Amino acid sequence: MKTIFPSTQFIFPCLATIGILGIWASVSAEPQTPPSFTKVENPEEFQLQGKGEPSLLNQKEELPGQRVIIGSKDDRIPMTSRNYPWSAVGKIEGVSADGGGYSCTGTLISEDVVLTNAHCVVNPETRKVSQAIAFLPNLVNGVVKSKNDVAYATNVYYGTDFKNSTLTDYANDWAILKLNKPIGKKYGYLGWKSLPSSRLVGDTKKFALVGYSGDFPNPKKKGYETLTAGESMTAGVHLGCSILRRQDNFLYHNCDTNQGASGGAIISNINGKYYILALHSGSNQVNGLLLNRAVEMSRLDEWLQGN
Repeated sequence: MKTIFPSTQFIFPCLATIGILGIWASVSAEPQTPPSFTKVENPEEFQLQGKGEPSLLNQKEELPGQRVIIGSKDDRIPMTSRNYPWSAVGKIEGVSADGGGYSCTGTLISEDVVLTNAHCVVNPETRKVSQAIAFLPNLVNGVVKSKNDVAYATNVYYGTDFKNSTLTDYANDWAILKLNKPIGKKYGYLGWKSLPSSRLVGDTKKFALVGYSGDFPNPKKKGYETLTAGESMTAGVHLGCSILRRQDNFLYHNCDTNQGASGGAIISNINGKYYILALHSGSNQVNGLLLNRAVEMSRLDEWLQGN
């Protein structure tokens, strides 16, 4: 099982720290005041188009970038494609309750709804909700297609508020964000499927994980010199990774990632359509091994169905 997490703590959310209010100061000439958002309880308020089925916006069977081997344990490549389905993935930049900045990863699952982690909305240690959240669709080398495409969360729902302060909370480490504009009409959105573990688990090498990790890409590395915006400003994608086990209500995978990739979707092509099959959440120790974990999509289905 590959992992590139350097930390030795027990539970590791995959969240990166950024400068305070950086996105609101940078996407336009005039700094914007981020809108506040509220938590909703009724799934119908999200009005999910497709209800799990993806859009097929300008779909192209292309790799997201050219493979460059960084090291023996890192299989990520830059996600430089502007084409669907990669266009549906974006960077989340938030302002925490204490005013600090942080970043995560999110994926459009409807025209105006993004899937990410609960710990990208709620601080697991303080249990306080973020002040504001922005979504930068298809950010490549620090650039979106248009500054007008940056969207902001107006309503959220998170699967856990981490009240138990234990690893069990992370089984529901998912959140959905209602955006203030339907950018999925332009960028497309992915579907999701809740499949039994018997169909997911194994050294299949059939999944991909896209995430805006805080250590990637390094423009000083050979082949990445043109990615001058620096780390976390272009997503890394691991093509051909696997979900290797299900244990204690988690899926454990070997997709390479690092802090900032929280909320990154583990996706696969099923009959020509792209679906999210699990949601990267972080890493933790399992029998002495540091493993990457993911949330099962059944958690989202259960809430949407009112169970």
